[in-house]
Amino acid sequence: MADGSTHCFYCRDDLGGKRFVRNEGRPVCVRCHTKFCANTCHECHRPISVETKELTHKNRHWHEDCFRCSKCYKPLAKEPFSTKDDRILCGKCCSREDAPRCHGCYKAILPGTESMEYKGNSWHDDCFTCFDCKRPIGTQKFLSKGDDIFCGSCYDKKFAKQCYSCKKPITSGGVTYQEQPWHGHCFVCTSCSKPLAGTSFTNHQDQPFCVDCYKSNVAKKCAACHNPITGFGKGINVISFEGCSWHEYCFNCKKCSLSLSNKRFVANGKDILCTDCGNK
Repeated sequence: MADGSTHCFYCRDDLGGKRFVRNEGRPVCVRCHTKFCANTCHECHRPISVETKELTHKNRHWHEDCFRCSKCYKPLAKEPFSTKDDRILCGKCCSREDAPRCHGCYKAILPGTESMEYKGNSWHDDCFTCFDCKRPIGTQKFLSKGDDIFCGSCYDKKFAKQCYSCKKPITSGGVTYQEQPWHGHCFVCTSCSKPLAGTSFTNHQDQPFCVDCYKSNVAKKCAACHNPITGFGKGINVISFEGCSWHEYCFNCKKCSLSLSNKRFVANGKDILCTDCGNK
């Protein structure tokens, strides 16, 4: 307080009995101090009166009520805070600023939040969803197609080959027959249902048969030896004549047993003869 002889340096008002401050050792009344000497609030750009609480940080000044988080505007006069790019931030907003952004919702993934990382991107767990069914992937397996992510079930339905027999997706392995995909366990003999993958088989009227079923149920019988003509092994070549069939090695002259494969022959009833025997 000033005595009766103290006057304001600026307006020369008598400061007797009044509140005043000293600025560089000179007495100044509150009104003149606010007008000429007070610091300017960094937020509202108004003078900070001596009658108002002032906060200072790194040579910047604020009214107590103006010292707030620059993002959420939470008062920080009595709260911990951080600075980033000359901005004042509360702890939560500072964490959001530094946190990675979710590739799904583009919001911050705060520390302690369950998240997923894939190909350099981050997601909230609830945002890492199947492109098709929109359900969270969680801990189940997933596959990608381009930039899209699919759960295993949706990927199989959308992209996997469908078995020609059961019409279900082929997720691994499989065989191809007549340009159609099959599950290995679906590709079976038409007669006995024996699996044919990895074994010798043949077809009859576009139906696959194992060798044994083809021999017993489908194959023609040789007119000479009466065994099945399968087209496998030694009997790969077949000779047909007037509704009958022979293994190539069985097509011989009935009398002299001369092989008639690629030779002229004559028919004598059901018998096949070489030209020499046929002329006798």
